[in-house]
Amino acid sequence: MSYGSAFSPDYTAARARFRSSAFRLGARLEEFPIGRRGPDQEALTIDVAILGAHQPRRAVVISSGTHGVEGFMGSAVQAAFMEDLLPGWPVPEDAAIVLIHAVNPYGFSWIRRPNEENVDQNRNFMLPGELYEGCPEMYPELDPFLNPRVPPKRFEFFFAQAVKHILKTGMPALKNAVAGGQYEYPKGLMFGGTRPSASHRILKENLPRWVGGCKDVLHIDFHTGLGRFGTYKLLVDHDWKSERVKWLGEKFGKANVEPWEPESGVSYAIRGGLGRWCQSQLPDVQYDVLVAEFGTSHVLKVLAALRAENQAHHWCDASDPAVLLAKDHLKETFCPTSPKWRDRVVRSGLEIIQAAMGAILGPT
Repeated sequence: MSYGSAFSPDYTAARARFRSSAFRLGARLEEFPIGRRGPDQEALTIDVAILGAHQPRRAVVISSGTHGVEGFMGSAVQAAFMEDLLPGWPVPEDAAIVLIHAVNPYGFSWIRRPNEENVDQNRNFMLPGELYEGCPEMYPELDPFLNPRVPPKRFEFFFAQAVKHILKTGMPALKNAVAGGQYEYPKGLMFGGTRPSASHRILKENLPRWVGGCKDVLHIDFHTGLGRFGTYKLLVDHDWKSERVKWLGEKFGKANVEPWEPESGVSYAIRGGLGRWCQSQLPDVQYDVLVAEFGTSHVLKVLAALRAENQAHHWCDASDPAVLLAKDHLKETFCPTSPKWRDRVVRSGLEIIQAAMGAILGPT
């Protein structure tokens, strides 16, 4: 059996499959409109399926689509989980499973990584007291390269310019400057916003209700784009030498767990990330967010795709063929059509969920 069939062609189909699978399992379904419409005027919603206790003491949370277009893969894993794995896994009386579909439904629907306000959702979850302002020191210098105020061209000198910047600053510094999160360029890449987004507000209002009484929560947030093709890392907000990293390594495999590591790992330090925010919202809960990051292509190819789509979105007429071309390329970059990649990442995603279920809920 190949898990390529778990992928949906668009947001609307993915949402319908998620809700149908959850309904068949008898899950409690909730939906939260964000007040925007998709390409076919469909309502855009965050959908949540909950199985188990109404006031759980332990929980596994599985989310998809924090970065819109990356939701194709996360939604596929959620579908495969509900259809193939979950029916044989009884939920203990004091536990719950919470599935959050399309944290950023606008980006999922419109084939964008950011949301309806060009906000990178995983740079929008500021900690209490943090301000939505500032940017990495190098970002202003890089802005003309990252965010050209013109439509994308058929032939660009992107890679030559990128290599020039790498030779000047080094790859780790460039990664952090580009991807760390910025709050000064509203039409630029990695913009974290000026206020909490609609998705942010929805999670803030409801997360305590779903898992606020828990002692332990493992939250898997599925992403794509970083790392070698078809491989994955579980990125966590803990120090390398902490006991929590050791425990997570025992549960998920030491080689798979990676604290944010700009020097040699696939990740980079960020502001406004979901993980630390969840921990801050529920300080009495042992709340671990594992960003399950699945590789698709070289980091410069990923950046080139993001740059071109951002140019097309802001500086092209909506009917311009360049817009569709850029979105098709973005989707292929973050959700390759390769049957091998699709089967492999869903299988790995299910293994991650199984490990989380075993760690929190116990073996079947």
